[in-house]
Amino acid sequence: MAHIIPTRRCNLSCTYCNEYDDFSKPVPTDVMVSRINRLADLGTSILTLSGGEPMLHPDLDELIAAMRRRGVLAAMITNGYLLTPERVRRLNRAGLDWMQISIDNVMPDDVSKKSLKVLDKKLQILAEHAEFDVNINSVVGGGTHNPDDALVVGKRATELGFSATVGIIHDGDGQLRPLGQREREVYHQMKAMENRHFARLNFFQEAIAQGLPNQWRCRAGARYMYICEDGLVHYCSQQRGYPAKPLDEYTREDIRREYLTEKSCAPYCTVSCVHYVSYFDFFRGKQTSRTEVPEHQQPLVNITKSGK
Repeated sequence: MAHIIPTRRCNLSCTYCNEYDDFSKPVPTDVMVSRINRLADLGTSILTLSGGEPMLHPDLDELIAAMRRRGVLAAMITNGYLLTPERVRRLNRAGLDWMQISIDNVMPDDVSKKSLKVLDKKLQILAEHAEFDVNINSVVGGGTHNPDDALVVGKRATELGFSATVGIIHDGDGQLRPLGQREREVYHQMKAMENRHFARLNFFQEAIAQGLPNQWRCRAGARYMYICEDGLVHYCSQQRGYPAKPLDEYTREDIRREYLTEKSCAPYCTVSCVHYVSYFDFFRGKQTSRTEVPEHQQPLVNITKSGK
């Protein structure tokens, strides 16, 4: 699995997000297609367009079609603001397989404008026109004002025939804190909605919800890669800078090396897509080397003995 960035620019500015700016130009289409082909050559099965906001790329449909020509499942993470009936039909024609929209609250606030009030009409458009799978991800954790919003969002998603998942986010200061009592209750109620979706595998979040570390073998750089707008391979969106090797120069030897490399940031990792693909190797492939991610790039965890 790989995430690839067609543009860093976004039309929103959520306070907890460190993955966007408001000025970057889109990556040229021919460069993006070349990167897609390179990832296919390396054996990528699922390729997700992320950002920034990928729908700001002027040739998004061509990028999706390029994935499908190589037999790669085409996915996209979007804030949903730019969806219209015609835009959804174009995504159908291009061959999009899967879309995820994260909705952070019911009413927009100072943390996020990705609210159900703003996006509900967009969800109705998807329900009527989309021929691809849609997942709606709600959140609990730092920065969210009302944990019950996640339940409202999840129930609305299932009403419209979409899958519903829940994620745990850090706050605007990058702090990852254990969930409070009501947040944990909402989290477990949301997990019950996930039984039709592959994300039910993310039992790693049980530990995160309590502020506890996970012992697992992160396969970032091998089974999962994050390709930034500059065409560099990184472990994930939160660890940009490692190994930071150009995709054009990335080989199967790099994949084998990173497969066996233990990442010091893994115990408190919240990047669910890396966990998903690493499940394939949960009991095999003992990691024999180690990468020390600098302290300023590691998740900040604020936990007292009482868990509060």
